[in-house]
Amino acid sequence: MKAVTTDADVDVVLPCLNEAAALPWVLARIPAGWRALVVDNGSADGSAQLARSLGATVVEEPRRGFGAACHAGLLAATAEIVCFCDCDASLDPALLVPFVREVRSGEADLVLGRRRPRTRSAWPAHARAGNLALARLLRRRTGLRLHDLGPLRAARREPLLALGLTDRRSGYPLQMVVRAADAGWRITEHDVPYLPRTGTSKVTGTWLGTWQAVRDMSRVLADGRGVR
Repeated sequence: MKAVTTDADVDVVLPCLNEAAALPWVLARIPAGWRALVVDNGSADGSAQLARSLGATVVEEPRRGFGAACHAGLLAATAEIVCFCDCDASLDPALLVPFVREVRSGEADLVLGRRRPRTRSAWPAHARAGNLALARLLRRRTGLRLHDLGPLRAARREPLLALGLTDRRSGYPLQMVVRAADAGWRITEHDVPYLPRTGTSKVTGTWLGTWQAVRDMSRVLADGRGVR
């Protein structure tokens, strides 16, 4: 049963790589009336089949990369407002309801979730340090006083497409914020609980993954509009 009921028509993009263990919880938390777009990025654990059986729309994206999966979902979306959320049960998609209201009311153009870990293991120290460093670089680049570049976010679909996002790796979330800031968007940030993820992290769970993500995002900041 859906945990939250709403009459808003929204698409939620869920990039997915081997998340079969987390999918039931994540999809059960999608608000009623919203569409879950699970973007399968080459899973080998039956994630795509499970997502379909649970009522989600599955988009296949064979090109590996977080940005590739997110953008494939954006291209497949048809709703006026598009949300993004990780598919590993670390973030509750039901928390997107007030984000969507803020966008729909015109109070903001892009709403971001600032992750607040519930346990020390939810967000490793090296991942937090990398995120903090990038937030400071973003502030210098754009003037935005953001604290996190997390994946939980909401915005209108057509303006998002107009940003012309090109990064297909870990720099995608940052490129979205940079280009939105350059376009004069109103960007807000709200605290959200960050839970221990289900399964193994593909990016920030290791020092190498964190370093690669920071490298990808640093390129976005260094390359002006971040064209890759």
